[in-house]
Amino acid sequence: MNVGCVILACTVLVGASSGSRASQPLKPPCRPGFTQSFYTVIVSRDVLHGQSILKDTALSSERVKFEYCQRSREVGFVSNDPNFSVRPDGTVYAEQEVANLSEPVQFMVTARGLHDPHIWETTVKLALAGHPHPLALTKVGVEEMLSRVWDSQPRVIKFSRKHQRSSSANGLRRQKRDWVIPPINVPENSRGPFPHMLVRIRSDQDKDVGIRYSITGAGADQPPSGIYNIDPISGNMFVTQPLDREERASFHLRAHAVDMNGNQVENPIDLYIYVIDMNDNRPEFQNQVYNGSVAEGSKPGSSVMQVTATDSDDSTTANGMVRYRILSQTPHSPIPNMFTINSETGDIVTVAAGLDREKVSQYTIIVQATDMEGNLNFGLSNTATALISITDINDNPPELTVRTFSGEVPENKVNVVVTNLTVVDRDQPHSPNWNAVYRIVSGDPSGHFTIRTNPITNEGMLTVVKPVDFEMNRAFMLTVVVSNQAHLASGIQSSLQSTAGVTISVQDVNEPPVFPVNPKTIRFEEGVPAGTTLTVFAAQDPDHFIHQIVRYSKLSDPANWLKINRTNGQITTMALLDRESMYVKNNVYEATFLAFDNGSPQASGTGTLQIYLIDVNDNAPVLVPREAQVCERARPNSRVNITASDADADPNVGPFVFELPSFPASVRRNWTISRLSGDYAQLRLRIPYLEASVYEIPIIVSDSGNPPLSNRSVIRVKVCPCDDNGDCSATGAVAAAGLGTGAIIAILICIIILLSMVLLFVVWMKRREKERQAKPLLIDPEDDVRDNILKYDEEGGGEEDQDYDLSQLQQPESLDHIINKPAGVRRVDERPVIAESQYPIRPSLPHPGDIGDFINDGLRAADNDPTAPPYDSLLVFDYEGSGSTAGSVSSLNSISSGDQDYDYLNDWGPRFKKLADLYGGGDDD
Repeated sequence: MNVGCVILACTVLVGASSGSRASQPLKPPCRPGFTQSFYTVIVSRDVLHGQSILKDTALSSERVKFEYCQRSREVGFVSNDPNFSVRPDGTVYAEQEVANLSEPVQFMVTARGLHDPHIWETTVKLALAGHPHPLALTKVGVEEMLSRVWDSQPRVIKFSRKHQRSSSANGLRRQKRDWVIPPINVPENSRGPFPHMLVRIRSDQDKDVGIRYSITGAGADQPPSGIYNIDPISGNMFVTQPLDREERASFHLRAHAVDMNGNQVENPIDLYIYVIDMNDNRPEFQNQVYNGSVAEGSKPGSSVMQVTATDSDDSTTANGMVRYRILSQTPHSPIPNMFTINSETGDIVTVAAGLDREKVSQYTIIVQATDMEGNLNFGLSNTATALISITDINDNPPELTVRTFSGEVPENKVNVVVTNLTVVDRDQPHSPNWNAVYRIVSGDPSGHFTIRTNPITNEGMLTVVKPVDFEMNRAFMLTVVVSNQAHLASGIQSSLQSTAGVTISVQDVNEPPVFPVNPKTIRFEEGVPAGTTLTVFAAQDPDHFIHQIVRYSKLSDPANWLKINRTNGQITTMALLDRESMYVKNNVYEATFLAFDNGSPQASGTGTLQIYLIDVNDNAPVLVPREAQVCERARPNSRVNITASDADADPNVGPFVFELPSFPASVRRNWTISRLSGDYAQLRLRIPYLEASVYEIPIIVSDSGNPPLSNRSVIRVKVCPCDDNGDCSATGAVAAAGLGTGAIIAILICIIILLSMVLLFVVWMKRREKERQAKPLLIDPEDDVRDNILKYDEEGGGEEDQDYDLSQLQQPESLDHIINKPAGVRRVDERPVIAESQYPIRPSLPHPGDIGDFINDGLRAADNDPTAPPYDSLLVFDYEGSGSTAGSVSSLNSISSGDQDYDYLNDWGPRFKKLADLYGGGDDD
């Protein structure tokens, strides 16, 4: 069998001429290129079984179709597999012998116009027909396929030449068209060896001139550089490393030919290198776990969710075409295949009815995504998990657990739970489809009961909201209905068990006595005498079936005006009723009484009695104001407006009558009253001038009661001098102001206290002065020099004071060297070794007058004692360096015997007077 057998033929669709297009109907715009992006060729087993494929032996009459549209039909086809080629008419054939096709072969066909830079590609897959279990494209198969590509004879690419020939007609020269350079196809993930030769670039002039070849572009001398290189002498072009189509799918290089001097010999040619995709990437799901939901009872075909997987391989080829399928479903209830998936879109839908959340609440679906259009033999797969939750619908009506409930309730109690109504609902707990709603449809026309739903247990709590009376209703028969918050799903009917009866028994209790009218209001005039019967305030016992005795007592009586008969509830007064009392509010006095029975346990009730007090004229009016002031001279604005207040009510109040009494006569002589209105009058001076003072003016005020009541009131009027504006001046106000007896007494007491304190202080000062004068002094105040002798700190001798012999200041350890020392200057406080002088002995209790003599005797003894310090020696107090200007200090005695004149001490002030007397010729003490 020939090697060149036809595998696939390309049918060329030639577009119609421009002249015929006008007569044809409009068609969609034409797009040049292959009509399909992927072709599959099935080779018969009979052709290949036990035979070699010989050249020119046809395998199939199928062709790949290429749409030319308006373009030139001069299109070149190139296969990236050296075992297969494409003729100009589009027929694909085998170039060399093929032992067998037990493994599928896939290669790419590239089309490029001779005068057009556009490039089109399609994929051709060759497989054995009728194979029961096609082998997957394993790693070994890929390597063998790549090895066939690498082992093929590399092509030689020549630089295009411009051939010229003469025309027989006019001698013109016509250029021959350039060769079309097909693209170079390199499979990805090749294992080498590297570098691997791809093509050879050569020039026709390499026999005459030394040529140097080079390539430029991304992948050669531009990033990513070093992927391709070329032998500059032979023109062999190499790839140096494995390629990855997912990183870079194509390269565009330019080949150059120059002579040894660097001069361009040929025009650069474009080299297009395409990385052939291999199925080296598995589909990857966007999520490993997908969550979806579908309502229970959904019809077949209901959408559930969508899963999505992507493949990094070329999506235009089968390598990147992903297909989906469901591997497993858990659980298998009600059937193992409740769902299906769209193989291309990944949409999961239901395929069967019977989804019931109460039986299966969630399904776990394992979804597989496979490339190579889902071919399990060739494609790579990956899986993901889809969790499908079955959402609840209200397809289960609530059902009461029993048909009849019962309970008991004491009368007159509210907010008491009589019984709990239990219900069962298989829908989703704590959802509107599960939450129960209870209604009382009959048996409670007065609304004594209601049913509240327990949000946790969903039970109905039958509760009393209106008190029930045993004497009126001893039992209730209720009918209740339960439903859900959400309506039942379409086609679901309510259950007969959604209705039940409730029997409620009312328990009799001892009820307290009840006052028929509460509060009870009566009307009486104020001032009724004590012992007056006001009313009978009796209560009734609602327990008609039990005979009980009712007794009464007073619970609240603020003014203690009333009392109640313990047996019959008769109320009488104990004191006068006063409407003006502080316990009366708005003419109403309120008291509370207690009624209790003798039941077990005892029950009691309260009743309120309201007494409306009718006013009588029992309060005389009182003058207002009680103080005023006017000017001493009658002026138009010097008047006092007066009125009255009355504790009674209308008509026992105003209008009031104001008048001056006839006694004393000075009142009517000096003052007059004029009426302003029914409640007001005006008091003013009758005479032109009245001496400034304080006057108490009596005024008689009468009300309008029947009979009227009068009151004699006094108003204190201050008469004072006024300024031009009619206001009392300060001087006049003081003169007119009067002090009461209490104020005067308080002022006198304060004055007496102040005088006593001053007197005591003076006496204390005099006594202290006498004590100071009587106390004797030890010395004469003139001799007291304590304030004159001040001790100050001592300072060193400066910088020259630092160089001295410290041994001069040391105390001798013994007196031997002093005794044996020759006569001369003694130092370091040397004490003379002689007999000590005798000092006068002071008596144990000397007279104060002898103190001065004692001190003088001691002074004389000390002056004559050579053993008493300061010793009669040279005392070295400090060393001040050499060159001191200070001379020797002679011995000092208390009594000077020199002839020096000390009279100048008298000029130094009184502090030196004593010293001047001692040394200046004064008298000795």
